[in-house]
Amino acid sequence: MELGLYTFADVDPNAADKGQEGERRLKELLEEIELADQVGLDVFGLGEHHRPDYAASAPAVVLAAAAARTRTIRLSSAVTVLSSDDPVRVFQQFSTVDLISGGRAEIMAGRGSFIESFPLFGYALDDYDKLFEEKLDLLLALNESETVSWNGTTRAPLPGLGVYPRPVHGRLPIWIAVGGTPQSVARAGAYGLPLALAIIGGTPARYAPLFDLYREAARRAGQDAAGLKTSINVHGFIADTTQEAADTFYGPQAAVMNRIGGERGWGPTSRAQFDQSIGPDGHLFLGEPETVARKIVAHQRIFRNDRFLLQMAIGLMPHDRLLRGIELYGTKVAPLVREMLAEEKTAEASASA
Repeated sequence: MELGLYTFADVDPNAADKGQEGERRLKELLEEIELADQVGLDVFGLGEHHRPDYAASAPAVVLAAAAARTRTIRLSSAVTVLSSDDPVRVFQQFSTVDLISGGRAEIMAGRGSFIESFPLFGYALDDYDKLFEEKLDLLLALNESETVSWNGTTRAPLPGLGVYPRPVHGRLPIWIAVGGTPQSVARAGAYGLPLALAIIGGTPARYAPLFDLYREAARRAGQDAAGLKTSINVHGFIADTTQEAADTFYGPQAAVMNRIGGERGWGPTSRAQFDQSIGPDGHLFLGEPETVARKIVAHQRIFRNDRFLLQMAIGLMPHDRLLRGIELYGTKVAPLVREMLAEEKTAEASASA
């Protein structure tokens, strides 16, 4: 199973000097990605947002900078808001990242959890579903062929035009990211695309049937369901002790969830709710290394996921604590997870022999 991180490059939305605040965060972010590579993590994802509380409105630019400073880690959007972007430019940008990185770029495409990009780029929310379906269709066509003929209603047609540059290995890995909508899950399965499921609340196990739906949709569409990859993307934090992890993460994470919750009509969160969520069945993957490793492995048994992405850099997290968390993730958690999964695989092989 691949282990990695993702973030939206949170900044202080009330900073007096937004330029300096953005510069600070992106400098720290590149240090975090570089360390994740050095400690052997597999993936780093950067989400696209167009709000004052996030600095990553152009993930491909940041990932290109990270590509020049890293050696092995895969670099992905998390997500690209495809509905309000031009698939041709998305493909060109991530192909460029792929060339700089030596073939390590990925696209995680989604409809997005916020709507700011739609009016910003002149799109109507009434076309929410149509925009994503048509633009995904075009992105996949661009990925399959150097020269593309395409017609749709959401952008100008492509009359047999070439699109460049091309990725190192011919195609880019394209994942579909969803927040739990069954229709989106089934669409990913029908297309035969890898699926990333965001779990930021509730009991994670209750989302497991969505992966069953995904695999069944793939089977019905004639896709090789057994070969499809899945990921769960979650919140959490790693520190030397569970108490330190909780005390460090609660304030920044709660501030973000309460800010977003206030916009969406959710009730405020509390420390009691937070503490309940860090238990074995809760949605937060938080604690000292062995606790987090065991929780990752326990949920891999439930989801059979091929990838696990952890969002530790949420809100105004202290940079030094994040660096320590990344170090522990790569040097302590990842080896424990891989060891436990290898032991389980060996035990299963012995039982079936």
